[in-house]
Amino acid sequence: MSTLNGTSRGGDIGGGCHSERPSAAQATILGSAGLAGTPRLDFEAWTAFLRTSCGNQPDVIDPRAFTGWVRPMTVCGLDAAELKIECGFAASELGRSAYRSERTHRDARFAGADYYYAVFQVAGRSIFTQNDEVAQLAVGDVALLDAARPAACSAGDVQWLRLQLPRQTLISHFGFEPQGGLHARAATSAARLLFDLVRDADKADGLAASAADSYMQLAIYDLIGALFAPSDPSPVSRHADKLFARIRGVVKDGFADPDFGPREVAVEAGISLRYLQKLFTARSSTCSEFIYSLRLDHAARLLHRRASLGRNQPLSEIAYACGFRDYTHFARRFRHRFGYPPGGRAEGETVRAGAGERAPRAHDVRPRAV
Repeated sequence: MSTLNGTSRGGDIGGGCHSERPSAAQATILGSAGLAGTPRLDFEAWTAFLRTSCGNQPDVIDPRAFTGWVRPMTVCGLDAAELKIECGFAASELGRSAYRSERTHRDARFAGADYYYAVFQVAGRSIFTQNDEVAQLAVGDVALLDAARPAACSAGDVQWLRLQLPRQTLISHFGFEPQGGLHARAATSAARLLFDLVRDADKADGLAASAADSYMQLAIYDLIGALFAPSDPSPVSRHADKLFARIRGVVKDGFADPDFGPREVAVEAGISLRYLQKLFTARSSTCSEFIYSLRLDHAARLLHRRASLGRNQPLSEIAYACGFRDYTHFARRFRHRFGYPPGGRAEGETVRAGAGERAPRAHDVRPRAV
């Protein structure tokens, strides 16, 4: 990946959202800072910082004319950084970019980064390449890059704002693994809203963390999803079906607990409650319906065994064993599902759904075909 995209265990240049401020040995103070309160780095210091951060090597036309800045910050509780470089040459002055950088497969493995980055072009122009995608960014444009994949960058005098997006959080929110290297133009509504949100949040940098940060993060993820969701739904379906199969297993393991509900399923699956409900809605169901369906299927089996063995096991005991605290609630749902009360089945009769059944049975809720 581009040295301007990489992260590492020790920090990140190129938007490194866990970037460490340059050490005194690395920083060369060359006058007033280009970013408020941030020391200027000459090319040697910039290169040393890159090597320390992610092991990459930049390339410029004239190292003596180069100056760089890195300012770590926070946006809505997400790590971010502002970057600026001045190369002393226009991007096309000598028929090539004044600044170039590359991140290889080996660099990516060495860095061990597990993030995506939203890259906002604040000033100048730049080109990012990743996964055979070429993102040519002008002011206001935004690109999505994968820090775990190789990439390259070329630019002149530019300024970026970089937002770090933890991989698992992003994938859980989207329901798919986005491809790095995609970009969106400033003219799109979602790009403008996202840029304004991030830029305005930066103005509040340094203030105490807001209780609204978690909600603002959801807004950021939603806008990124609106910009970069794939047009081909099949990758989404494959990922979502695999995740949904795991969720079904989680529910089957826990449905007998009366305190077990959608929130507990989401926590166990490591996804948001909102995304959990989205997965079930796509299958014309809800998580609660699926849980109750499993409970009622289990109750039907226990009642059949009770009748076959001629036992007088209290129905309330069966209800509790299936995850129902209240027998009245259990009886009402059982009648709705099967068409008669729990104690009203003729001995030996197979439990069948009544004509008025609306809640889907557990085995009916399956991953969609891809």
